[in-house]
Amino acid sequence: MLDFLSSSSLFLFLLLVLIIIALPTSLRVINQYQRAVLLRFGRFIKVLEPGLRFILPFGIDRTLYVDLRVATIDVSGQDIITKDNVPVSINAVVYFQVSNPEMAVLNVENFRQATTLLAQTLLRSVLGSHELDDMLSEREKLSKVLKEELDKSTESWGVRVVTVEIKSVDLPEGMKRAMAKQAEAERERRAKVISAEGEYQASQRIFEAASVISQNSSGLMLRMLQTLTEISVEKNSTIIFPLPMEIMEFFKGRAEHK
Repeated sequence: MLDFLSSSSLFLFLLLVLIIIALPTSLRVINQYQRAVLLRFGRFIKVLEPGLRFILPFGIDRTLYVDLRVATIDVSGQDIITKDNVPVSINAVVYFQVSNPEMAVLNVENFRQATTLLAQTLLRSVLGSHELDDMLSEREKLSKVLKEELDKSTESWGVRVVTVEIKSVDLPEGMKRAMAKQAEAERERRAKVISAEGEYQASQRIFEAASVISQNSSGLMLRMLQTLTEISVEKNSTIIFPLPMEIMEFFKGRAEHK
């Protein structure tokens, strides 16, 4: 009887020690922004939701954590030859998140690295098929095309591409100087056009005013008096005042009458 009790006590003691050893390895705390892929003997079982979870110890069960938050990939310094043979350096940012933890773990070895390499490849292939003017003027449209192509390729990895942003398009120094000269020439051309249009409109207004004044001699005299008033404000020492032809004809008529 004593041997049985001692054997039972030893068994209970060993069981308690086993539980104490196994308990820490059986508990898993999964954060709200995470999911854990559960593998049992290397085979997929299920995706564990956030909270305190129990798994089988001693390597029977294994959990692989996946972060579901939006992550970023900096795709910088990508040298590209545009369709019109201009070498440029592109800097872009890719925003993505895991939409299917099971696929992200089982279908690709490292989904972040794979997405990064794919983004670099697509950036070169998509932007390399466009001209430089398109990159500079239609950046938003090209970003949308990149997002759609990248999202389509990463769908089988359980990765969803949120957006792709082209940060900058760096040009060679020679191209920058040429574009600056072109922009300066364009500004000068617009300034000349605006000046010519202003002169044309002013000449039209002057012609219309002259037509109105010529129909009334008193209007012409009033205009001349207004001009004299404006000149007198400037305190000029000498003023050459043209006499109207009507005054000269008046004096000529009186002379002939005498």
